[in-house]
Amino acid sequence: MLIYPHIDPIALQVGPLAIHWYGVTYLVAFGLFLLLGRLRLRHEPFASITGPGAWTSKDVEDILFLGVVGVVLGGRLGYCLFYKPGYYFAHPLEIFAVWQGGMSFHGGLLGAIAAMTWFARSRQRPWLQVADFVAPCVPTGLAAGRVGNFINGELWGRFASPELPWAMVFPQSGSMLPRHPSQVYQFLLEGLLLFVLLWLYARRPRRQGEVAAAFLVGYGALRFIAEYFREPDAFLGLLSLGLSMGQWLCIPMVLAGIALWIWVRHRPLPVARDRKSEGRPA
Repeated sequence: MLIYPHIDPIALQVGPLAIHWYGVTYLVAFGLFLLLGRLRLRHEPFASITGPGAWTSKDVEDILFLGVVGVVLGGRLGYCLFYKPGYYFAHPLEIFAVWQGGMSFHGGLLGAIAAMTWFARSRQRPWLQVADFVAPCVPTGLAAGRVGNFINGELWGRFASPELPWAMVFPQSGSMLPRHPSQVYQFLLEGLLLFVLLWLYARRPRRQGEVAAAFLVGYGALRFIAEYFREPDAFLGLLSLGLSMGQWLCIPMVLAGIALWIWVRHRPLPVARDRKSEGRPA
């Protein structure tokens, strides 16, 4: 049985300026997105698109900026609407009190979808093409966020058997009983495992929308599993059928991914063009 090692949430402090580890993990997530986005430009069909619709590094930077705005706004509004609607309807001004904490992944996902819709319309690109481009670049950012959760000692897991070798006591939970380090589980499942699966899957030519559908199903299923080990929010507890709010929000996500998968399977596979032969006489 392990004891949570108290980690100072402040990574660096110079006078009144404090840099928190959680903020560092966000910077790591942004940097990884830029790196993976530039590598994604070499994948099909993006590498073969030429002319005004060609994908460039500037597109990666613009998607990141819009995505950050969408995730922050959507994540905050999603938390207020999904988890504490009664409280925030009674105290609407506290919706803007982001320093008090409270973000929802599923709300952030809706915000990111809105941002991708804006980007797709402004660049006159198919929305599913944009979603396919972004999907494999997301899980590493989620993994970085779970590292931040662990450093902050938050979102700990449910009670575990003392015989579990990696069971951990989180004193900040108000109990000295061993728990599952659910932040680590989510780092491994929704972060690293999902990234490897999606990245390998996206390397081959796919029908437009298949990669996005794989992300919805993959994240929803892995998050649903991880929620069995994560302590539900104290103010909500477990809901109908013994499921947490996170699990209930994953169900429509998985169903949407399956529906999208079935729909796009009727489309033809894209034909990759040989860029080396472009411009050669027939």
